[in-house]
Amino acid sequence: MSDKKFGFSIHSDRQHNLDLADKRLYRKIALMEPSLQRCIFCGGCASTCTASAFTQMSFRLISLHLRRGNLKEVKSYASKCMLCGKCTMVCPRDINIRHVIVLLKKEFSGNEF
Repeated sequence: MSDKKFGFSIHSDRQHNLDLADKRLYRKIALMEPSLQRCIFCGGCASTCTASAFTQMSFRLISLHLRRGNLKEVKSYASKCMLCGKCTMVCPRDINIRHVIVLLKKEFSGNEF
């Protein structure tokens, strides 16, 4: 009897239990910039992002990871932002994305700039 492989493999579970996620930073940023709560992850910001052409910068992923409590990923993406503000101008939900990124950078650096 031969051991046939059908191209399938078992992957680790990728579910996110949002009830267990650490949402403290999301709540803190949302208090300082309430428009963040309107994000629907449409990707309009990513389509105009200058940094995304050269790096893996994506505000949509920042917002997603922030809500999931994945702060390591949030810090990595936020550090690549050039703060040009194009994303804020094209956002259909009128989110002040640039301000959110500035707040995140301040939070991760631990001091004002």
